[in-house]
Parts: sequence; structure tokens; C-alpha cells
Amino acid sequence: MRKSLLRALALAALVGTMPALAAEDCAAIAARAAAAWRAKATVSGLAGIDDATAACVQKTLVRDLAPDAGPPVGYKVGLTGKAMQERLGVDHPVSGVLLQRMLLAPGTPVPAGFAARPLVEADLVAVIGDAGVNQAKTPAEVLAHLSALRPFIELADLALAPDEKPTAASIAAINVGARLGVLGEPIAIDPGFAERLATMTVSLADGSGKVLTEAPGAAILGHPLNAVTWLAQDLAARGEALRPGQLVSLGSFGPPAQPAPGGTVTLRYDGLSAAPVTLSLRFE
Repeated sequence: MRKSLLRALALAALVGTMPALAAEDCAAIAARAAAAWRAKATVSGLAGIDDATAACVQKTLVRDLAPDAGPPVGYKVGLTGKAMQERLGVDHPVSGVLLQRMLLAPGTPVPAGFAARPLVEADLVAVIGDAGVNQAKTPAEVLAHLSALRPFIELADLALAPDEKPTAASIAAINVGARLGVLGEPIAIDPGFAERLATMTVSLADGSGKVLTEAPGAAILGHPLNAVTWLAQDLAARGEALRPGQLVSLGSFGPPAQPAPGGTVTLRYDGLSAAPVTLSLRFE
């Protein structure tokens, strides 16, 4: 009886230490990631990180970056393309958190070396209108609960060590590469908008007009607003929900491009509105 009690006490003591150890590991990794973010450097040693630790690291990292990048204002959805999911061996996206000072107004100067491993992505931001979006099941239902859609050139940072193969968990740990982004003015929403979001063509071109990337709206999960549905479900599983006013970066339409010093990139949505919708930025 005494031996059984001692074994039980020893097991309880061991289990009791596990969260603290995990928390220490999470905090140490997040501290390295935050230091790397501030230094525009890469983070190594994340190739074998598991999903639970990655989630803890991201949460801690976002909190640690708040003094530099501001409070959370929404989310970004990553790994929304089938090719990237297959490459990483997953069948779902991942999400990160957008912080206030990550979002830039059109015309804001942006250095070409804005990150450790800078990437330029053709994106789109949904602005949450009301809490009903959390129960939306179809793109049309999602659209009914949005207050706006805004052009978005994401300036991401794949801040993982180049010699380490990325995983969905390691990408999640670095907050899905959230760094900066240029946010355009709201796009007018009219009848048929939900259907056109899937059939539009989204492109990114350089200053000479050369197309760097081009993809249909359906390149994001079959319909770009499916990213909002997925995110709402993912947050619900964590006991959270989308709130009015929050921004959601829906994902990259096609492969990312590289920034060039002194270069210009123009994001363009064709077939969404009566005239093409564009947004440009110039790199220093």
C-alpha cells in the first residue's frame, strides 16, 4: 500500500513539473524568435517543433512584440494554397496574428531589406463587420458579415534558417511570418461580389509591367472567403472568436515575389469590380 502511494505521489510530482518545463521551453524559444524579429535575423532549431509548442511560442512571441509592433488588430491565414500544403505534408492552413504597426498606409516608404528573408505577396484583407461571421458557412454568408474588403500587399518574413526544412508548425511558431503590409482603401461591394471573388484574377507586377505572380481568386482554399470560415472554426476550437473591426489577411494569391531596392510592385485585381482595383508600393 505504501509503495503504491509513493509511486502515485512520484507520478503526480512528475506530471506537475511538465507544464512548467514546457512553459520554460516555450518562453526560451519565443525570446529567441522575438530577438531575431527585432534584428531582422533568422531563427534556427525549429524544424522539430510540435504543434502545441508552436502555438505556445506564437502566443508568447506576439505578446513580446507588442511594445515594438503594437496591439493585435486581427489575423493572417497562411498555407492557403494546395501546392504549399502538399509540400509541407498538411491538409489545412495555419494562422498568425497581425499587430497594429505592421500595417502601412499606401505611399509609406518600405526598405527592400525589411526582413531577414523578405517576401512580397498578393493578398486581400477582410474586415469583420459583426460576430455573425463566426457562424457563417458559405462565402456569401461570410460576405454578409464583413464591413469591408481591402487590397493588401503583404510583406512577409520567412524567418526560418535556410538550411532547415520548414514545417507547418515552425511556420506557425514564427507567427506565420507576419512582418509588414500595405493596406489599401476599401473596395466597393455590389451584387455578385461573392462569385467574382472566386473568378477574379489577382496579379503582382514590377515597375516594368512584368508579371511576377498571377492566380485566380479560387487559389485560396477554393474561394478567398473560405479562409475566414476556416479561421473562425480554428478560433472556436481554442475558445476564441472573430470580433467586429478585426482584420483578416486571407492568404497569398500565387507564389511570393522578392523585393528589389528602388523597385515598384503593383497589386491588381481584375474581374472583381467594373474597373481593375490596384495598389502599389515602392521599395527603398
